[in-house]
Amino acid sequence: MRALMSTYGADLAMRIAEHTVYVLIATAIGFAAGLLLGVLLSRVPKWSGVILPLLSIFQTIPGLVFIGVLYIWWGGSYATVITALSVYAMFPVLKNTYTGILGVERKYVEAAKGCGMSPFQTLARVELPLAMPTIIAGLRMAAIYTVSWAVLAAMIGLRGLGDFVYQGVNSNNNTLILLGAVPAAVLAIVFGAVIDLLQKKVTPRGLRKGVGK
Repeated sequence: MRALMSTYGADLAMRIAEHTVYVLIATAIGFAAGLLLGVLLSRVPKWSGVILPLLSIFQTIPGLVFIGVLYIWWGGSYATVITALSVYAMFPVLKNTYTGILGVERKYVEAAKGCGMSPFQTLARVELPLAMPTIIAGLRMAAIYTVSWAVLAAMIGLRGLGDFVYQGVNSNNNTLILLGAVPAAVLAIVFGAVIDLLQKKVTPRGLRKGVGK
């Protein structure tokens, strides 16, 4: 282990940092886009019958294919990787935002309207807070998935932990594969744990009983 760290330690730290940055940026963009689109879709539910199935079909496209198409257009730039990862990270947030908002009991919405709240105030003060556990669950899925998808960055020369994985596969070196795969798995666990804590913080007190005891 000591010999392995002396050989790859500095490189490993750099790849972990790169991988983490990819995940943070792409998840943040995907969360913002998914939240906005989910809210818009919840305002016009009849569109969901068309848009959600289309998104589901798009989501079945392998990340390798999508990032390859973007590479043809934009080349091996950071924009290529961030765009691809952000689009895939957006899906679970969008779906959970839509589902969470529509799952808010109508009595709370009607009560908000009865108090004189505008549609925006009802959304911001009632619907989103009550839907937040579901939305954050979507964020958790997006972050964990993005950790694995970010491995594809190495395919177009932008490294990350996928660099070790591809080197290991090409050279039939299991040690290199594990050197990339194990830290990626640890990152997924860490991101999941942090978002679980966030979910508890943003969940209204009356709903906390069913969210992570």
